[in-house]
Amino acid sequence: MSVRKILKIGDPLLRKTSETVHPDELGTKEFKKLIRDMFDTMRHADGVGLAAPQIGIMKKIVVVGSDPEDDSPSRVPERILINPEIKPITDSVDGNWEGCLSVPGMRGYVERPNKIEMKWMDEKGNSHEETIEGYSAVVYQHECDHLNGVLYVDRLKSTKMFGFNDSMELTGPILD
Repeated sequence: MSVRKILKIGDPLLRKTSETVHPDELGTKEFKKLIRDMFDTMRHADGVGLAAPQIGIMKKIVVVGSDPEDDSPSRVPERILINPEIKPITDSVDGNWEGCLSVPGMRGYVERPNKIEMKWMDEKGNSHEETIEGYSAVVYQHECDHLNGVLYVDRLKSTKMFGFNDSMELTGPILD
């Protein structure tokens, strides 16, 4: 297990745009280790997703996945998303109290489209396209924002709906 340091808000790398992953990078030992490290880091921090910029790697790579024993409707399947592209396909939004491994101990209310079309490449170079709805759509948007230097705090519904976890009364869906 190799857990990497997660960058925190204020680190200038979190505000940069990531580079596209070239297909030649996929089969390398370094790439495979990076993916393992990203999953290890995400799980160690009890997250449901992690983008490469959060550990200082400026590449368009995201890993997601809920605890495999989680059988709730909000369970996010384990996936590796390389060079993901997201297009909202509805005006309907879901509001969630989002948290972020790069903004520890805090939460803010964000509204995002609840149905998206997503294209990505997996770790074997296979292309995928899928319509994603609900909680998973929100998670993917949150994580893919990192690839463009955007944090959830940039999307707050109101700055009055942002604060420390232990100081707020949260009602409604919570995104971890």
